[in-house]
Amino acid sequence: MKVVIIGGDAAGMSAAMEIVRNNKSAHIVVLEKGDIYSYGQCGLPYVINGKVPNTEELIARDVEEFRSKYDIDARIFHEVTSIDTKLQKVSGHDVNSKEPFEFAYDKLLIATGAAPTMPRLENADLKGIHMIKTIPQMNKLMEQLPNVKHVTVVGGGYIGLEVVETVRERGLDVRLIHQGSQLMSVLDPELAKIIYEEAISKGVDVLLNEETIGFEGEQVVEAIRTKTGTYPTELVIVATGVRPNTQFATGFAKLENGALIVNEKMEASIANVYAAGDCASHYNRLKQQDDYLPLGTTANKQGRIAGLNIAGFNQKFKGIVGTSILKFFDLQIGMTGLTNDAADKSNALIEAYVMEVNDIASYYPHPSKMKLRMLVEQQSRKLVGLQIVGKHGVDKRIDVFATALYNEMTFEELLDLDLAYAPPFSGVWDALMQAPKRYGKKN
Repeated sequence: MKVVIIGGDAAGMSAAMEIVRNNKSAHIVVLEKGDIYSYGQCGLPYVINGKVPNTEELIARDVEEFRSKYDIDARIFHEVTSIDTKLQKVSGHDVNSKEPFEFAYDKLLIATGAAPTMPRLENADLKGIHMIKTIPQMNKLMEQLPNVKHVTVVGGGYIGLEVVETVRERGLDVRLIHQGSQLMSVLDPELAKIIYEEAISKGVDVLLNEETIGFEGEQVVEAIRTKTGTYPTELVIVATGVRPNTQFATGFAKLENGALIVNEKMEASIANVYAAGDCASHYNRLKQQDDYLPLGTTANKQGRIAGLNIAGFNQKFKGIVGTSILKFFDLQIGMTGLTNDAADKSNALIEAYVMEVNDIASYYPHPSKMKLRMLVEQQSRKLVGLQIVGKHGVDKRIDVFATALYNEMTFEELLDLDLAYAPPFSGVWDALMQAPKRYGKKN
């Protein structure tokens, strides 16, 4: 069996390794546009502040290991530009030499990930303007950072906030420009306010409701221009979102953003073609429809499922509930399930419970407050979503709640969970239990 995989990172190589382990007769060709395989993209921001010493630390397995140890035909600088699904062939060219190539397949996996989006901004080609989705992009940024004292970050989402923190911890002055009215637009405004206050307390210059329109400078960026003003800077990092790398895959069913729609087996809309990771759709168990939430965890899971099915098994991807977490200076920001906006679109009546709770027992030294916002479906009492902002213990509560969401538990059933308790870790009634204890129905 000839297997072609487009993309040599999380989803692609998770799939390749499952095929290697489970189908010894498969001949696997991986076509990677760059020259780096299997690395942790989520760790890139932490190279800036030195928590990760260098980008090489992020590489799990290099291309030579896949070739020599696992007998995978791992190519580098091979950019795929088209797929002939009738003849079952992919074609493209070498990035450097431009020499064309063509590979036939019995099974094809598209695992091309997503690319950072650069808005249409004036003078965006000036030196000193960066995006950081890949190791080469981060290496280029790290070459310039020692020579600057002021950095502007455009975008107040996940990556934008991580970059703001790590640049500030490097000792540089940071300005954060965000088009929206609050940082982390998916959060409830009450919780987003805590993030804004944290940024200000750490010396970040935050500009909200500012639409960036371009940059100024001769050859190197010297200022960033918005609709309301011009702000001097020495370096810019743009973090305004990503878009699936699927432009070459024509004729497939896609979401509005270009992500390839896949079924529970990770099969795309054309026979013998699979897709996984940031270039594919992600079934949302709560919305009961295809969604898009590009995360490394999901990419690895989907890649594993695709690989097993290509190898001849019958595995199913059970879907996501929308779980994520972010560190921002001294804060932990976690969420799982639906936001208020997403819940409203389901036409269900939702109740929101907002509380301030301790992360540990109140009498134990140094308790800290967590702001918690829990959504519950009014009629069924099923859990819908949770957002927490606090200094400690957010990850534990988000993971427990995500498990409860996966198993379709109700608000009142949170009280039945047998959770670990000791004063250094929790109160006798855990933070997740306090809302149903106070507001739950007593039948």
